[in-house]
Formats: sequence, structure tokens, C-alpha cells
Amino acid sequence: MPQPFWKMKSLDQMTREEWESLCDHCGKCCLIKLEDEDTGLRLETDVACTLFDCENGGCRNYAHRHRQVPDCVVLTPDNIGALPWIPKTCAYRLIHEGKELYDWHPLVTGDPDSTAKAGMSVAGMVVSEDDFDGDPDWDKHIAEWPGEGD
Repeated sequence: MPQPFWKMKSLDQMTREEWESLCDHCGKCCLIKLEDEDTGLRLETDVACTLFDCENGGCRNYAHRHRQVPDCVVLTPDNIGALPWIPKTCAYRLIHEGKELYDWHPLVTGDPDSTAKAGMSVAGMVVSEDDFDGDPDWDKHIAEWPGEGD
């Protein structure tokens, strides 16, 4: 039986279709992160980007997300290693680090809903940044997501 593409290719060798299929659609990368400028401490929140579909998951304008949200980072093989906020469960990060995909990943299970079934999706558990007038009380929105603790 041949090896799956993600075990045979580096990130920069993948086709666009292969690259896109690595995303498990957990939504963790679409959440606003807080960083203490003095200590470098990064905290996760339950506040999602304006384009994130908070109920169902996914970006509502994926093709043009970086135009609509200027600080949206488009992942590339060149920047994966330089983005410390990429979720620890992220297939892009795992492959970059030479690790295996989790057994719940859709490419492993063949089930596009396996991320949600495994409790690894943030859909249904987050609020949109559009839900606030001004800045939210960030202390009330700090969250720890499954698979992301040390």
C-alpha cells in the first residue's frame, strides 16, 4: 500500500489541492490571540475573526480573506516554522516538525467531520469579534483549547 502524500512530500512539494486538504478545519488559527509584549506570553481566546463562521466553522470568504482582513496570515511552506501561534494540533505544523497527523484528522479517518467529532473544532464555542462594541473584557475570553496545552 503506498504511503499517503503527506508522508512522502514536504510542504513545499505539495500540490495546491494536497496543501488545502491538510487543513482539518478546527478554526483555532482564526481565533484572536493575545500576547504580552513584555514577557512574550501568548494566550488563546474564544473570540474569532470577523470572517469565521462561529456556528459551523470555516472562513466565510476564504479566497479573499487576506484582502478583507489585512492581518490575516496566509500560511505558506516558508512561514509555518516562524509562526509560534499555529495550533499544536495543526497538520501544517506537525508535518513541518516531522510529526504524524492525529488519528482524528480527516485525511486519516476519511471523514470530513472527524475534527468536530473528536472535539477538536472551535465551531459552536466561540464568538465573533463583531459581537463587541469596542474591546471585549479579554480576561473573560481567555480559553484553552483541546490539544493545545503544554
